[in-house]
Amino acid sequence: MPAFHAPSFETLEKLSRSRDADLARRELVDPSRNRGRGVQSNGAGRFETHTRERFDDGWSMPEPLPIFETIEHNERARTIITRNESPDIGFDRSINAYRGCEHGCSYCFARPTHAYLGHSAGIEFERDIYVKTNAVEALRAELGAKGYKCRPIAMGTNTDPYQPVERKHRLTRQILEVLRETKHPVTITTKSALVVRDLDILSEMARDGLAKVAISITSMDNKLSRKMEPRASSPARRLEAIRLLSEAGVPTMVMAAPMIPAINDMELERILDAAAAQGASAAGMILVRLPNEVRDLFREWLLRHFPDRVRHVLSLIRDTRSGRDNDPRFGSRMRGEGPYAALLQQRFELARERYCLNERLSAPRTDLFEAPRLESAQMSLF
Repeated sequence: MPAFHAPSFETLEKLSRSRDADLARRELVDPSRNRGRGVQSNGAGRFETHTRERFDDGWSMPEPLPIFETIEHNERARTIITRNESPDIGFDRSINAYRGCEHGCSYCFARPTHAYLGHSAGIEFERDIYVKTNAVEALRAELGAKGYKCRPIAMGTNTDPYQPVERKHRLTRQILEVLRETKHPVTITTKSALVVRDLDILSEMARDGLAKVAISITSMDNKLSRKMEPRASSPARRLEAIRLLSEAGVPTMVMAAPMIPAINDMELERILDAAAAQGASAAGMILVRLPNEVRDLFREWLLRHFPDRVRHVLSLIRDTRSGRDNDPRFGSRMRGEGPYAALLQQRFELARERYCLNERLSAPRTDLFEAPRLESAQMSLF
């Protein structure tokens, strides 16, 4: 059998504009510029009134364009706790200390939120990172507000709390320090082994039933993992994080998420087996979702890394989404429907039972909460 050669950048750009590929008409970025990034384009946000398109004006550029470096934007958040009423997720409030995520997952369902900031859901989502510099201050104010009712706070819902910029800003750790001080329950979802940096806080909170952690693992293959999530921790380091968390007494679950048909779905059982061996006590699974701009970004990613599977993968995804690329309906959006989705769910249930990952992690306690002491603007007379 002749060796398979990936198509050139020029070929990919032509295919991305073709009707056969059914992709949005937007310019692909030269691969030399987006090293370490997950997606292939940087189209204008869907709320922008103008779009950009490259063309040759006859002026040659002797130097290549620079690579896309991370740009940090400081912002002061009016509130830090976000509330939701979604019936198919297990929390009603969350904290995201950052906006955008450097991990660069092409399939990330949160990418479209960057359009609200005037940015692209493409490379700018993983390059332009917003840092909520007053996150701790805002959290104290909200927890100390009159009438606040304690419920578990989820971290890692729209952006990873342990993405690379956390090493510098340490906002996640400072937030955890406030939650520990007030005995406030927290749940964390992450793809980063950096979570073990905060074992001292998490283990102490776990002893009081106030913390649990979910580690997301998409593949056990280092090469595939690097393609899927270029700046996240390697599979081996995530497994080590599960082991360290479990040994420290922190309830830990593995999330096989997302499962992508014909890309990583064949690894489902292997992921659960490896996580169980490292001490995970529970497991979850989510089928890939392709809302808004994510649909075309994911197609471009497929075309670059798996050009021979594009039609097959997209066909299987549509089979789970009633013939569409995405199904936003509550209940079915996480699991899908149809024969393929049912078979995947059956495999998950059997593997979860086989590897003893069917423990239901109880919700963290809420009865220990103590409101923080807030500094009064009025000075004491004594």
